[in-house]
Amino acid sequence: MQGVILWAGLLGMLPLTAQETGPVIGEFGKVYQVASPDIPDTSDQNFMAVFDVGDSPGQGTERNALLETAARFLNLHAQNGISPERLQVALVVHGKATEDLLTDEVYRERHGHDNPNSALISALLDAGVQIAVCGQSASARQIPREATIPGVQWALSAMTALVHYQNQGYQLIKF
Repeated sequence: MQGVILWAGLLGMLPLTAQETGPVIGEFGKVYQVASPDIPDTSDQNFMAVFDVGDSPGQGTERNALLETAARFLNLHAQNGISPERLQVALVVHGKATEDLLTDEVYRERHGHDNPNSALISALLDAGVQIAVCGQSASARQIPREATIPGVQWALSAMTALVHYQNQGYQLIKF
């Protein structure tokens, strides 16, 4: 019983906050406020990040959390005082995640239901996120250009796109 009381007391000392969305991507990318982080956000610098997304939870009804990471990146930095103009984000999508970029119509034909990622992809594109699909992965999965959500860019390969963005100063983020 003393262990439970001690644990409860320690929990009371933690700065817990609720998850919040926005301000850049309102519906997606929930984040927590962190009081007094030790690593500064360097809000006077540009944040240029390219996310390497090659996996997906499958063709179920769940959104791909790896894609949603881009929304979290935008929201958490904007919530902490970094101007959205200083945030540049790109997603390079390949492998199993390639199908997450299909239009609802094509996704429905292949999987029997709408693409659970389509609203997220549209919100990211509307926020200025660059989304590149690997042409090699798309070709291997018999995905023509017109089957992807409008605004998705096509790259020769994921490797080509990752080098392209890193040569422009984007920092690679891989989960």
